[in-house]
Amino acid sequence: MPFTIIPEPALIRKRDDFLEFFEYTGLPVIEGDFQKEASVLKEQFAPRAEPPHSPAFSGTDAARKIVCKKDEALKVEAYALAIGREAIELRAGCGRGAYHGLQTLRQLFLSGEKIPCAHIEDEPRFGWRGFMLDASRYFYTVPFIKKLIDALSLHHINVFHWHLTDDQGWRLPVPEYPLLTDIGSKRVERRLSGAPSIGGFYTEDDIREIVSYASARHIEVVPEIDFPGHASAILAAYPGLGCTGGPYRVEDRFGIFDDVLCAGNDAIFGLADAVFNTLARLFPSPYVHIGGDEVRVTRWSRCPKCNKRLADTGLKNMPELQSWITVKLVSMLAEKGKTAIGWDEVLEDSPRYMLPKEVVIMSWRGADGGKAAVKRGHPVIMSPNTEGCYLDYRNCDDVEEPGQWSVSTVYQSYSMNPVAGMSESEAALVMGGQCNVWSEIIYAGRIAEYMIFPRIVAFAENMWTFRKDFANFAQKLTVHRQRLDMLDLVQYRGRLK
Repeated sequence: MPFTIIPEPALIRKRDDFLEFFEYTGLPVIEGDFQKEASVLKEQFAPRAEPPHSPAFSGTDAARKIVCKKDEALKVEAYALAIGREAIELRAGCGRGAYHGLQTLRQLFLSGEKIPCAHIEDEPRFGWRGFMLDASRYFYTVPFIKKLIDALSLHHINVFHWHLTDDQGWRLPVPEYPLLTDIGSKRVERRLSGAPSIGGFYTEDDIREIVSYASARHIEVVPEIDFPGHASAILAAYPGLGCTGGPYRVEDRFGIFDDVLCAGNDAIFGLADAVFNTLARLFPSPYVHIGGDEVRVTRWSRCPKCNKRLADTGLKNMPELQSWITVKLVSMLAEKGKTAIGWDEVLEDSPRYMLPKEVVIMSWRGADGGKAAVKRGHPVIMSPNTEGCYLDYRNCDDVEEPGQWSVSTVYQSYSMNPVAGMSESEAALVMGGQCNVWSEIIYAGRIAEYMIFPRIVAFAENMWTFRKDFANFAQKLTVHRQRLDMLDLVQYRGRLK
């Protein structure tokens, strides 16, 4: 009987016997260390009246148990499992490793009543195994996000990148700027007749709930606020922050727009300071993503304030003003104990305002941005849209498939190599990789699930395991799909390549 574990562990030594559950209807008693992680596993298997249909774990049996032990010799996310006929021993150096080990057991429990006895040792290849959800173009509810986070944690994904602002909506409450949510969170929805506006925003309690829920599953929530471009929702709420003064609107179209924050207006940094204070208060992560992508300078070129700023800073051209803004934002975040992440456009800096080395570059326009960044000494997260990391793209080249722009197959998600073409010293700067879902045409959670699964499953194994084998993964996926069904997740079932 083969083992079906995703991601593939570093080492599996099978035995000939089995831990059987044929006459057993209880989740094993969990003893010893890591009781916080154990409580999450118990919650995940709590009986439910509606789908997802978890196994009928309802009783207890002292003869069948999981014994958790702290082993400081193991690395932070590493774990070891010894599965015997009557008991399972889990060893880990800390809660993160223990949680991964319990999630591996969760997969095995989801698959039925007979588990091969074995010794398993495991640890990740990359430290950053991320997933981004765009909640700006379409607003996703707290219950859906929690369901998604729980499913991500089953596959050892450890970063939830939360895209909270864009041209089509502002989702973060900022006490000093109430119009950001009063006005900036709503837009016209032309897809629905009779619906004058759609949208919403997350309250502080919502954010705390999601951050706490993710933290219990050892997932770090990294917020993204887009500056200085993709600012239509900001300008609709506070038109004085733009170059023309308006009129502006929260966009109901999708694309790149000329109206961005005015580089010559110091008030934009008052906004940034208030936003960063809110993020520092609500998000424990040491990282804040500041966007920085797709900034058009059309308005800046015609703006007296921006032209004065260009002269005062001694810069040569308008694109270099973005470098000046980015450096200021990075410095502001550093004062609050946060490290900035930016899309690879922030590398296009000026000789006078060079990007600080600590800024993390997220390479999305292919892999070139990441390769350029490591050569300059920046930490890098690889998320190339050309290599299976954009899950809003179609699953396969079929006109009947939902999605946009291009194709990201399951095989591509499995095959992306974050350190391809890099020297050993350059590869050491690569934190890992990430998949992204941009929601322009993904207006419901059920559609999002179809776009996410199983590509994120393939990507999770890609980022975790040292033993990649796509043929083996494809075989395991036939079993793993049943687990996704039990978790009530819609999934793509077409060809993988």
